[in-house]
Parts: sequence; structure tokens; C-alpha cells
Amino acid sequence: MRLVRCPICSLTVDFDAGGSRPFCSERCRQIDLGKWLGEEYRVPVGPDFGDPGEDEEV
Repeated sequence: MRLVRCPICSLTVDFDAGGSRPFCSERCRQIDLGKWLGEEYRVPVGPDFGDPGEDEEV
């Protein structure tokens, strides 16, 4: 049995037993999906240097 914390509500659940893993319930899964769709999560990126195929202005 592997115990993990639900990323939404922090409830400890058995990772292998749930069908909503890594979440504790379908409700927490839907909350997480809503956060992604609402753009609340961000993937960090480096500075924008343009496309590698773009020609530089001289």
C-alpha cells in the first residue's frame, strides 16, 4: 500500500486503491482540471529569445 497526499485537499489516500489517483476523489480531480482550464497553474519558462528559425534583423 502506497500512501500519498491528494494535491488538492491534502487528504492521505492509498495510491493503488483509488480510481481518481493521485486525487482522493473525483471532486478533487475536477477541481484540479478547473484550475488548469482557468490558467491558474503556470509552467515556468526562461526568457523569450524568439524562435530559433527566425532571421535576426541586421
